Amino acid sequence: MALHYDGEVKITKINMGPYDNNGYILSCPETNEGVIIDTPAEPEKLLNAIGDIKIKSILITHKHQDHLLGFDEITSKTGAPVGVSTDDVDGLPRPPEVVLKDGDVVKFGNRELQVLVTPGHTEGASCFLIGKHLFSGDTLFPGGPGKTRSPEALKQVIDSITRKLLVLPDDTAVYPGHGADTTIGEARRQYQEFASRQHPADLCGDVSWLES
Repeated sequence: MALHYDGEVKITKINMGPYDNNGYILSCPETNEGVIIDTPAEPEKLLNAIGDIKIKSILITHKHQDHLLGFDEITSKTGAPVGVSTDDVDGLPRPPEVVLKDGDVVKFGNRELQVLVTPGHTEGASCFLIGKHLFSGDTLFPGGPGKTRSPEALKQVIDSITRKLLVLPDDTAVYPGHGADTTIGEARRQYQEFASRQHPADLCGDVSWLES
């Protein structure tokens, strides 16, 4: 469990479950209100990390089941409303209280988090941005995009990444749905190497910016 605090928002990152998932708790330091991002397996790890934070929302980056294995326990224990984007509603164990759209703002305490809908990995995959902290789900990892099921989906996720994520400042921290963090500056540098090369028309699946 890692705690990041830049004076604006407190971020607790919790490694959860058998798939190296990350769950996140964000909190406003003035009011102690917060949000949860994703609900993987081993929900007790995340629940134990909440402490006295008042959870106002649970945000789901996308509908893949490894991000939802702790959904029932985390939602029932916190009682907080769930938000997911329109095109991923169908993958949740139950209908969400809030259907998120691109550009929506989620408030907790004196803080605001912006919704960036970034389809490609799933139809309704979303990222969440607060200040210089981007929670990218499985849209963007260190070294490449999330796995895609078709060449069309790869084109879609690259479009999402280039139009909505790589336009952010270089020093924006990227916190993905699995594994280690990166930065927008590093992601942009690696993507530019990828974009400088020719690729087969059927490229999809696990794509590496530097090796594919």
